Amino acid sequence: MSSVICRGAVGTPATQGDRDEFCDSAVEPCRHAGFGRYRGGGLLRHAGPRHAAVETPPRTRQGHAEDRAHKISEYDQDGPFWAWNWLKLGEHSGTHFDAPHHWITGKDYPDGYTDTLDVQRLVAPVNVLDFSRECAENNDFLLTVDHVKAWEAEHGEIGAGEWVVLRSDWDRFADDEDRFLNADENGPHTPGPTAETVAYLIDKGIVGWGSQCIGTDAGMAGGMEPPFPAHNLLHKNNRFGLASLANLDKLPARGAILVAAPLKIASGTGSPIRALALVPKA
Repeated sequence: MSSVICRGAVGTPATQGDRDEFCDSAVEPCRHAGFGRYRGGGLLRHAGPRHAAVETPPRTRQGHAEDRAHKISEYDQDGPFWAWNWLKLGEHSGTHFDAPHHWITGKDYPDGYTDTLDVQRLVAPVNVLDFSRECAENNDFLLTVDHVKAWEAEHGEIGAGEWVVLRSDWDRFADDEDRFLNADENGPHTPGPTAETVAYLIDKGIVGWGSQCIGTDAGMAGGMEPPFPAHNLLHKNNRFGLASLANLDKLPARGAILVAAPLKIASGTGSPIRALALVPKA
């Protein structure tokens, strides 16, 4: 099995020679063989003007715009034989990937951008921690180290180089922005990990952490120590984050392969993705 990547980075100034190569794909070997035993499935939440974007304090919103798609042509006077659009969207829109450079703690990694990271790390086994019942009972549910250890006692130890995702079933609110953000005068109320849990998973060597909520942290993570520990600690240790995942209820606790490849944006801090899972055939 091999993976196809594009040589050009989106946003890179192009000479004519660069344009000739921009969509000329190169093939790199993928270490995970035997994919014929798997079936595929999508784990994404759509990005677009109808869906929630990350809510940030007013002082940080400068330059943030609503995601847009604009039609250039569709078999009309502007392009009689073709249809295409231009897009305007944030790197962290919809189901998306956080690269280490997204957070100040990861700013010094040369391979911490979407165009410099090691793509071999993006395809890896995924551990799906199902705490959907607890999240339904308590929107501020925090995943603790004890929760993870209990899950490992039942399903097996989380290994180095693997993804870990929290199944909260929060994707059921994806078409209702207010419910998805779930914020009041005290801030957002969404589940996530404690700082100790993130540190525990990093010590186990995980490649990254994923959530079905708007970001990788709990809604109230701004008041934790350190603030926003998933972002802070993951990117400090050159690990990745995934947010707004969907359909985790369709995956087994262990055994699936997660494919989470960001766009190759020049010096990108993140990217919308189409997250895919390969699930063992029954």
